[in-house]
Amino acid sequence: MGDFTQSTIAFVQAHREWGLPVVAILAFCESFAFISLIVPATAILLGIAGIMAAAGFELWLVWAAAAAGAIAGDWLAYSLALCFKDRVLQVWPFSRSPQLVARGVEFFRRWGLIAVFCGRFFGPFRAVVPIAAGLHAMPWLKFQIANVLSAAVWAIGVLAPGFATVRWLME
Repeated sequence: MGDFTQSTIAFVQAHREWGLPVVAILAFCESFAFISLIVPATAILLGIAGIMAAAGFELWLVWAAAAAGAIAGDWLAYSLALCFKDRVLQVWPFSRSPQLVARGVEFFRRWGLIAVFCGRFFGPFRAVVPIAAGLHAMPWLKFQIANVLSAAVWAIGVLAPGFATVRWLME
């Protein structure tokens, strides 16, 4: 486990009142364009879920924080691409990964709304699909429906294993 992962988990363990904001920030990082390649948020969220379970937090609170962060990350990426169009592709990290961007755009073109939903569950597409949706001016409501639903499912999928394991061990 990396230093960042260990120190983040240790921070939440020592300062449980910061657990929900940290969960939201990590989910945002996991969802916002390419930050997920830098921040190992999924591993940290698994650990923090266990800490939050042991501290007596309700799963729905932790889930809501994670879902909100994930929704915000994709929403920002979509909005930036909608606003700045192709200029967003000239900025790092997109300018350094044109083949990944092209694959994400093609995935979006082919599947549309389904790509926005499913893209959250596949690492490489997670960063690119909201950008592709913005570049192609996907209607806001359609994007947000897929964004919110996928964030809700993703958040429970990431948090439930850690939460359930700790609760089971505490019985």
